[in-house]
Amino acid sequence: MAKLYFQYSTMNAGKSTVLLQAAHNYIENGMQVYLLTARFDNRAGDGRIASRIGIGKEADTFDIEDDLFAKIEARLAAGPCACVFIDEAQFLSEENVWQLARAVDDLKVPIMCYGLRVDFRGKLFPGSAALLALCDEMREVRTICHCGKKATMVIRQDENGRALTEGDQVQIGGNEVYVSMCRRHWREATGS
Repeated sequence: MAKLYFQYSTMNAGKSTVLLQAAHNYIENGMQVYLLTARFDNRAGDGRIASRIGIGKEADTFDIEDDLFAKIEARLAAGPCACVFIDEAQFLSEENVWQLARAVDDLKVPIMCYGLRVDFRGKLFPGSAALLALCDEMREVRTICHCGKKATMVIRQDENGRALTEGDQVQIGGNEVYVSMCRRHWREATGS
């Protein structure tokens, strides 16, 4: 039975690594997969999912204006596809997530989404909120704060390492911009 899955975490927990490993397992067993990532997040290159540990794979891209049901339907028409994998799922719109749910229900293909749950202000991303509401199964990919506790929050820092509390929800960046923390240390860093 096909399901919509959401694996979420903070920055630097290994979501892309988990995605690439799961896709590899399908491919190693002779099955085809369809990989998608956010078009505007091109840190690893255009149309590429990559992990900090050095592995990566080419992928198709999505924007919030795309009809993901139609994209997946076209991919399935082109040949067998055992599973759809979506990286940077926090950048999906609510409408995109409904399109994914429809693809699971009507096209009977499992879809595995990987993304951040909250932004640097502690607010849900629209795509993550919709996935939390609509997914059939969810799982947290865990990482740790500098204190050793589970990290559930992330700060965005300026060039001097100070936590920012204002700004656009989306700013593409890596370890130079974002730091994962437990809630207590996030509160201390942000003055919340």
